[in-house]
Amino acid sequence: MPSTNNTNDIVHLRAAGTSFVLDARGTGVPSITHWGADLGELTAAQLVTLADSRERALGPSSIDQPFRLSIVPLLAEGWSGLPGLEGRHDQRAAASGADAGGGRVRRPELRTESIEHPEPRVIVTLVDEDSLHLTITFELTAAGVLRSRSQLTNTATETFELSSLATILPLAPVARERLDFSGIWAAERQPQRSAIDYGTWLRESRHGRRGHDDSYLTVAGTPGFGFRHGEVWAMHLGTSGDTRVWLDRSALGVTTVGAAELLAPGEIRLATGDSYETPWAYAAWSDAGLDGLSDRFHAWFRGLPAHPSTPRPLTLNTWEAVYFDHNFEQLAALADAAADAGVERFVLDDGWMKNRIDDKRALGDWTVDELSWPEGLTPLVDRVTASGMQFGLWVEPEMVSLDSDLAREHPEWILRDDDRPLPKSWRNQFVLDLDNPAAFAHVLDAISALLDEYAISYLKWDMNRDLLGGSVHRHVAATYRLMDELRERYPHVEIESCASGGARVDAGVLERVQRVWPSDTNDAHDRFSIMRWTNLLVPFEYLGSHVGSSPAHTSGRSLSLGFRLATALMGHSGIEWDLTATTTDERDALPVWAAAYRSLRGLIHSGRVVRGELEVTQPIVTGIVADDATGVADAVFWVTCLDTPSDAVPTSRRLPGLDPHREYRISPVDVGAAAATYPGTAPAWWLDGTVVLSGAVLGSVGLQLPILHPDEALVLRVTAV
Repeated sequence: MPSTNNTNDIVHLRAAGTSFVLDARGTGVPSITHWGADLGELTAAQLVTLADSRERALGPSSIDQPFRLSIVPLLAEGWSGLPGLEGRHDQRAAASGADAGGGRVRRPELRTESIEHPEPRVIVTLVDEDSLHLTITFELTAAGVLRSRSQLTNTATETFELSSLATILPLAPVARERLDFSGIWAAERQPQRSAIDYGTWLRESRHGRRGHDDSYLTVAGTPGFGFRHGEVWAMHLGTSGDTRVWLDRSALGVTTVGAAELLAPGEIRLATGDSYETPWAYAAWSDAGLDGLSDRFHAWFRGLPAHPSTPRPLTLNTWEAVYFDHNFEQLAALADAAADAGVERFVLDDGWMKNRIDDKRALGDWTVDELSWPEGLTPLVDRVTASGMQFGLWVEPEMVSLDSDLAREHPEWILRDDDRPLPKSWRNQFVLDLDNPAAFAHVLDAISALLDEYAISYLKWDMNRDLLGGSVHRHVAATYRLMDELRERYPHVEIESCASGGARVDAGVLERVQRVWPSDTNDAHDRFSIMRWTNLLVPFEYLGSHVGSSPAHTSGRSLSLGFRLATALMGHSGIEWDLTATTTDERDALPVWAAAYRSLRGLIHSGRVVRGELEVTQPIVTGIVADDATGVADAVFWVTCLDTPSDAVPTSRRLPGLDPHREYRISPVDVGAAAATYPGTAPAWWLDGTVVLSGAVLGSVGLQLPILHPDEALVLRVTAV
């Protein structure tokens, strides 16, 4: 039952081996006593003792009382790191004489008004005299993910200009090493690590979308933490817009992790009674390394209402097969080849719209091109659906080309700063101002007309440029509203989020879509690492993973068919390849691979990810394990070699995550083509095709494997006997 107590309230939330303790006694701003390992059942008296025991000694050259980190740390409290709230009321209207035109600097000073505790949440209401009303919600989900968001309301007569409103969480003193991510187009989610030193470490994204260099997930942990060991804390901000994320290590003996929406100056101006709500911040703790974080985040995403509830169909996307060269005969032949290969969803990519012969025109005119499609898309849709496949369509609803009927009729709908000239073009396109009700209605009606006319069950929703003007906050909110409205109108239509590949992969969009495109590269060498690190946060069933041609279109790298097929099994599998130009061997391999995907997807898309430790030698082990009532009963492992091994004969590789008390049969998965050349002698068990060992042996001693060259891989099926 909800409870309210202003004077003596210590809240203890527990879930999935995690405890969160909030000390909300008195009228000061509450502080977090503990976030980490489960503390067990604690009495009220024990909670008081715990909170009191965390009181710090009075520091030298500091405020004249022990420093206490609040849930909204401010300079007024003695906090010199990045603050939890920044902004000011505009006093210029009341100023006169010498002060005319000036602005009074007045930093917020908060006190607690109320605490509510509707399980599993705690809701804190703070006020700043008669000027601000701040509500902060913490929720510890059943998966052990700590969610937090804040709502700020201006109660003063003057406008309040908000600069930043953050979620800031304390870290244990043992957190001394950082992991986060950067990247470029076609090489997203590249890990980078360093020590957590004194001062503020800050990453900001200013793309109007998350960007290819998105920090993505910020992890702090014990030195040397890995996939299967170490104590770690992580935070992700659930928005598709601009972000700030940071770590603060203070000489006061406090280390924090913080995240906030990055707001432009003047972007959020709250008149009397207006409110601003932050995105959800998602945080998790684990004492089992990075895999423990994945367990928590994956369980959370799998519980979302928008999480896909049906088996993920094997998908063919036409982009790298035909690009803008659209005609019925060619695409019908591709659809027939896709059906023969075992494809279950056929997606027509960019190039189907009126006059869309290249990337310089036609965005915003969401009508079918009459020259390429004199009978509309109906003949192709009928051909696809008659073959038993779903039909999907590429759209880019947020964008407009200058060479379009829409831009000529409504140039005022192009997003820009006030009445200034247009921002620079990007991929020959501009952003449509979806915050404009008329522009929003136009796009909603245009996409709805397509969904009404054709049997479309899937939209590939692309966003191929950064925002260089306008309000990112309002654009993201409008985009979310558009997605929500389309899903409400057409609940059978799934949406994939793509943004020049992987520039928009976040919890905000994942509340609305059923798939994300992690990268525009189908080069299996690069794609393996992108998939592995993206999966640190997001489960594989969301992550599109396609087998492409060789050489790869993005990199020019030539790779074996077996390696490409093995790697593409890691995720929501698909094909991006002109199947009408494949060889007989390639056409024969694809149905075998498709059958392997169908047999494994139930496991890959529901099991727990387990990874070999951060290997200093090749090959790399990645697995998915599934439990039955008595323990792990089924698993699949990828053994992937990306670089030249350091050993002439590779050492055995452990298969983690299995039940040590059960026996397992290990056998290779036939992906349709040889995944390795095996120039040396393969182990006897490999030549026999199967081996039975205990989970204890596989997890502690490991398994001797065939020799792998760079860019070779094995897929192993592991089943309890």
